Amino acid sequence: MSILRVARLGHPVLRMVADPVDPADIPGDDVQRLIADMLETVDAYDGAGLAAPQVHVSRRVVVLHLGDEAGMRVWINPVVTPLTDEMVVTMEGCLSVPGLRGAVARPAAVEVQALDQHGAPVRLHLRGFAAVVAQHECDHLDGVLYVDRVDPRTLAFLEEYRRFGAFPWGTDEDTGEDTGEDTDEDTDEDTGEDTDETASPDPPAEGEEHLLDDDALESWAESISDQDTN
Repeated sequence: MSILRVARLGHPVLRMVADPVDPADIPGDDVQRLIADMLETVDAYDGAGLAAPQVHVSRRVVVLHLGDEAGMRVWINPVVTPLTDEMVVTMEGCLSVPGLRGAVARPAAVEVQALDQHGAPVRLHLRGFAAVVAQHECDHLDGVLYVDRVDPRTLAFLEEYRRFGAFPWGTDEDTGEDTGEDTDEDTDEDTGEDTDETASPDPPAEGEEHLLDDDALESWAESISDQDTN
């Protein structure tokens, strides 16, 4: 296994639509080596997930942590379908955009259909943090980065985010309240993460997402309204 170099914003590979993987190729050395290297790399970078284009390989493969005890998941040729109009806003970061955070709104619940590292079908219903991670990583397969979806007024360098919080223009509400949602699989496996960790006031590590609480979102909406009328 090898730790691969992560492509940064501006590299053309991050803007390409990745090629699907032929299911017949999944057991082969090339795909299995790519998976092993991606798992090694995301662990070394302490990320929540990683897509193959981020390591300069334009294939539809992602590895990601859904906040459960199963560890890193491997999805090949994933298809993500929103299950609700409800949106959840998180402060996201990305290994390919180091040192920045920004608020992104995404559907709060999704269905994922994919193949695992053995070529077996996977079907999951995800909510909250797990749904955000799934959408963030799978966006990479279509050449989309979180900065394409971010509210630009919330973008902050990590040092300033740690100092001033998510909304430096007028709210001191803390971010990071746990949504109370467990990852929900068809197998009824309990994949909930310890709420104390998600509720920590510390900003997330590079590449992780931070869920925003209702009070912070209300203050954010009011501040945006005030700005729009000035």
